[in-house]
Amino acid sequence: MQSIRVWLDVPLRGAFTYLHPQPLPSGQRVRVAFGNREMCGVVDNSVPPQVLDEARCKPILAVLDELPPLPEALLQQVRFAARYYLHPQGQALFTALPTALREPRAVTLADRQSYRLNAAGLAAEPSARSTVQRQLWQALQQAQSRAALRRVHPQATAFLRQRLAAGHLDILPWQAPPLQVAAALTLNDEQQAALDAVAAKLGRFGAFLLHGITGSGKTEVYLQLIARVLAAGQQALVIIPEINLTPQLIARFAQRFPASHIVCLHSGLSDGERLQGWVDAWQGVADIVIGTRLAVFTPLPRAGLVIVDEEHDGSFKQQDGLRYHARDLAVWRANQAQVPVLLGSATPSLETVANVEAGRYHRLLLSARAHGSARLPRIRLVDTRRLKLVDGLSEPVIAALQQRLARREMSLLFINRRGYSPVLACTACGWTSACKHCSARMVLHLSARQLRCHHCGAQQRVPLQCPACGNPDVQPLGEGTQRLEEALRRLLPEARILRIDRDSTSHKAAWDAVYQRVHAGEVDILLGTQMLAKGHDFGALSLVVVLGSDGGLYSADYRASERLFAQLLQVSGRAGRAELAGDVIVQTNWPEHPLYLALMQHDFDGFAASQLQERREAGFPPAASQVILRADAPQYHEAEAFLQQVLALCGELPPPLSVFGPAPALMARLAGRERAQLTFEAPQRPALHAWLRALLPQLDALARKAPRQLRWSLDVDPQEI
Repeated sequence: MQSIRVWLDVPLRGAFTYLHPQPLPSGQRVRVAFGNREMCGVVDNSVPPQVLDEARCKPILAVLDELPPLPEALLQQVRFAARYYLHPQGQALFTALPTALREPRAVTLADRQSYRLNAAGLAAEPSARSTVQRQLWQALQQAQSRAALRRVHPQATAFLRQRLAAGHLDILPWQAPPLQVAAALTLNDEQQAALDAVAAKLGRFGAFLLHGITGSGKTEVYLQLIARVLAAGQQALVIIPEINLTPQLIARFAQRFPASHIVCLHSGLSDGERLQGWVDAWQGVADIVIGTRLAVFTPLPRAGLVIVDEEHDGSFKQQDGLRYHARDLAVWRANQAQVPVLLGSATPSLETVANVEAGRYHRLLLSARAHGSARLPRIRLVDTRRLKLVDGLSEPVIAALQQRLARREMSLLFINRRGYSPVLACTACGWTSACKHCSARMVLHLSARQLRCHHCGAQQRVPLQCPACGNPDVQPLGEGTQRLEEALRRLLPEARILRIDRDSTSHKAAWDAVYQRVHAGEVDILLGTQMLAKGHDFGALSLVVVLGSDGGLYSADYRASERLFAQLLQVSGRAGRAELAGDVIVQTNWPEHPLYLALMQHDFDGFAASQLQERREAGFPPAASQVILRADAPQYHEAEAFLQQVLALCGELPPPLSVFGPAPALMARLAGRERAQLTFEAPQRPALHAWLRALLPQLDALARKAPRQLRWSLDVDPQEI
C-alpha cells in the first residue's frame, strides 16, 4: 500500500495520510473517511511524507477520476495564497474550487463532443415509419453536438446511446470555431498608447494601471487587447467587482467576439453552471472568463492576459475564510504565468498608486472621455445647514429634477442607505431601534412593516408604541431609498421612477430588466445605492444627485475618506457620458471640507497625494504592512482574554514590529458575538509575515485550549478595521 498525502477542507494546517494500492498524481480528487463522515480530498505529492503506523491509516475510499487531476499551476497558486494569508492550505484549496468539486462524489458535465454517422451508420437507414429515428439519422449525417441533437428531438440521448453501442457513430473531439471579431471603435491617442504599451508585453509579465477618468473608454482598450490575445490562441481572464456589472459587460464582449466561448463565474450561478464554466476554462474550451473575485483561481492552460476592472473596489477582498484580495492574487498569478496584468480604475486604490510611484506598476493615463462630445460633469455643492429639506431633498435638488423631467432627460439619485429609514426613534424618551445582536440600528422597511438589521439579518415587526416608555409617537429618522422613492412619487407624480437596491434586484434577471427599461427610455429617475456607483453606462443620464454622504467623513476607519471619494467620483461619472452635458449636485453640511473641494475639481491625483502623505505620517498602509488577529465569543471578556494570552505568547516583539490592542472592533457586536482584535504592524511586509508564520504553531496550540465557543482568524492586509 502507498502512503498518499491528502488535503481536506478542515481548519488544520497539515495534510493527512491515507493508503492506496497505487501512487496517485498531485491534484487527484479522492473520497476519504474523516472521523465519522466522508469528505472530498485532493492529493498533493509535494507534501513531505510522514513516518506513520500503517495500521492507523485509513484507505482511500474512491478515486474521483471523471476529471483529470487539478493542474499544478492551481496548486501552486493555492500554496502561495495559504502561505501569504496565513491560512490552512486545505481550506484555501477548497475555497478555490467550485462547490460541486468540494463534494465527495463524481460530477457530471456537458458533453462537448460531436457525433457523425460512419459508413456503417449511413448504411443502417431507419425505416420511413420510424419518423423520430429518421429525423435524428438525417441530422447525424453532419457532425452534431448532443445539445444540437436534443433540439432536433428530445429522444436524441436514447438514439445516441443505441447507435454508439451498434458502432454506427464517429466521435469527434471539440474544436474551437474560427475567431470572429466585430468592428472595433476608433481609439484616441491615449487609448492607442495604452493598447500599444500592454500589447508590447504580451508573452511576458508586466503590471499596468489603466487610470482612466469615468467614460474614458477603458472597456474598449480591454476589448482590443483581448482580440490580440485570442488571435494568438490564448485565453483572457477579466475580474470584475460586482455581479450586476455582468449583463452589460457580457453583452459588449459577446457582440465583439460572436464566435468565442465566453464563460461567466459568479455567485448568482447554480452549482452546475459554475462547475461547467470553470471546467470549460480549465480544459481550454473557454476563450474569455469574466467573473467576480473567486474567478482569480480559475485554471487557464493558455493564459495570455489578466484584467482587473475597477481594481480599487472593496469587494475584491474576501471578508471570511481565506481572506484573500483578488487584485493582488491576479498580479501574482500574471507574474507566474508570464503574462501582462492590467488594473483599470478611475479612482485607483492608494496601494496601487504607491506601487506606481515605486516603479512596480506602469501607469497609463486616459484623461479625456471617449465620446467625442462628452465632458466631465460639473459638480456643485449645496450647503444644507440653513436649508429646509423635504424628506431629505433640498429646493435646488427638486428644481434640478423638475428641469430634467421637463427636458426628458434622466436623473440619478444616489443614497447609500436602503430601506425606508435608517432608524426608528421615540420622541419622548429617545429610544432607538437597536439590534439586539449587533452594535447597529435596525432599519425600517415600511412596506413590509418590519425592522431589519442589515448586518445579521434579524427581523421584527414595527412596534405600535415605544418598547421603553409606551409612547405611541415613534418616528422614522433619516431617509433610505424607499422613503425617497415615496417622496419623489409625491413631489413628481408624472416621473417614472426606478429604485435599485438589494431589495429590488434580488432575483436573477433583475439587472437585465433594469437595462431594458433604461435603454428603452422608460425611466426618468433612477434611485439607488452603491450598486449604481460604478461601471454602468446610461447615455441619457444628465443629472446625478448625491444625498447623505457626510457620514463617510466621521468614520474611525482610516480608509473611509479614500472609499468615500472613490464612491462619489464614480457615481458622478455616470452623468454626461454621451451628447448630454452632465451635472452633479452633492448635498452636504460640510461644503468646505477638502474632500468635497477636490471632488469639485475632479482632482484625484491631488486627493491621493494628500491621503498618501497622511498615511506615511501615521504609519498606515500602504506605508506599512498590517495583519489583524480577530477573536469573537458570546462575551467580550472571553475574546479579550484570548487576545491577552496571545500578547503574552508574543512577548517582546522584535523591532520594528509593533502590536496594538486588544481593542473592540469598530462593530464590537455582530450576530450575537462580541469582537476584539490585535493589530500587528511593521514598515516592511516580509519581516512581519516571517515572524507571524513562526508564531502560528504556538497560536494554534493556544487556540486548541480556548473555550469551544471562541473563534479567531488572521486578516492579512485588512481592508476593514
